[in-house]
Amino acid sequence: MTKTNAMRLLEKANIAYQTACYTYIETEHSGLHAAQEIGMPPEQVFKTLVVRGDKTGIFVCCIPVDRELDLKKVATLSKNKKVEMTHVKELLSLTGYIRGGCSPVGMKKKYPTWIDETATLFDTIAVSAGMRGQQIILSPTDLIPFLDAQTGDLTTA
Repeated sequence: MTKTNAMRLLEKANIAYQTACYTYIETEHSGLHAAQEIGMPPEQVFKTLVVRGDKTGIFVCCIPVDRELDLKKVATLSKNKKVEMTHVKELLSLTGYIRGGCSPVGMKKKYPTWIDETATLFDTIAVSAGMRGQQIILSPTDLIPFLDAQTGDLTTA
């Protein structure tokens, strides 16, 4: 296991976490593979999506891997008229991370972050550790204030 920048930042903040590693498959982008491999229910494994609002610019959304982002709900919550996904080609330059390894922790810049409210239903959730094939498992009650994140209903019904 490689210690990532996300892990170092959590340690510096004295936030407890565990790690889980799995074999990353290039053609599997849904996140369901990661959940299955680390033995957690998909609703407890969160993917990190980077979006652009027409008024607020870039921000981050974390949602369960088995759900889809509802751009209209996210636009309303974030006080934008329109929100769109950023292009995968922009991900590295915006965040410092690549597709399949994008963590909400330790991005190049501190972006406003929204976490789906379902995260608060669990004692622990998993998010990317900042590289493909590694997850960080931690308490959402630690992660949300650490990221200065807001919670809300971000997914399609």
